[in-house]
Amino acid sequence: MGVAKAVSLPPIQPVARGAPPQPTSKQQSLIIDDVNYGGLLVALWDAHAAAETGHAAECYQAQASLHSNLNRLLSSSEGNWLIPALIVACQNTHKTALAADLADAKNGSSSHKSAKLQSAVQILQDSYSKTFNDRTEYQPGAPFHSMGSKQAGVLPIVNELFAMYFRLNILRLCKNLIRPVESRKLHETGTMGQMVTYRFYIGRLNMYEDQHGLAEKNLDYAFTHCHRNAIANKRRILRYLVPVKLYRGRFPKPQLLDKYGLDEFKPLVAGLF
Repeated sequence: MGVAKAVSLPPIQPVARGAPPQPTSKQQSLIIDDVNYGGLLVALWDAHAAAETGHAAECYQAQASLHSNLNRLLSSSEGNWLIPALIVACQNTHKTALAADLADAKNGSSSHKSAKLQSAVQILQDSYSKTFNDRTEYQPGAPFHSMGSKQAGVLPIVNELFAMYFRLNILRLCKNLIRPVESRKLHETGTMGQMVTYRFYIGRLNMYEDQHGLAEKNLDYAFTHCHRNAIANKRRILRYLVPVKLYRGRFPKPQLLDKYGLDEFKPLVAGLF
């Protein structure tokens, strides 16, 4: 996972220090096997500088440039060895976009309140296309290497896009991901954490579509297979699973509500008994 660590970012400092760092203007070249990684490294340097000085908007712009460079490199690379870095880039583009939109709102910017997140969606959609359309046969669980399929990156990218679509309230776009992913059964081939996240979002989508039986099935899967020590994640799942079960006449045990601090449901459960 060294390539993933290489493109990671430090947390954006909560308070900006000084003027925003100026983007690196001089083009840098780093040629390895006839591929120029200079643009990616310059963007990474700028993103680090902006994060460490607390300038969220500049950090997002540099991260978006880094991610776009990585998308281009992915197209020309052999195998899937860049996929771990791409997954981290997708996560960082999402996080920095949220931070930049929040900073814009605090600074009274006249731009749309989710302008950065909307632009980030387009970058992740490009990542999705480049991974999903790889024709190399995908071998689930195989190590990342120069002969592997880029489809190994599909599920985590889809999960990141789900989170963005829900935040932007553009749930109709979820269908554009679900049909192709499930037609190739890629939702059944990720890590357990990735599959849990996928089923969590599918369960939430089922709720919006009044498919309560499917919602219960998917959220049950997510809760049951979520790591036992991931208490916050289990609580988040239950906040959707408990209402679905109540709607279907299934009452949670008081011990469950106590364990996960779901006191908001106790009056409702007591009133229904």
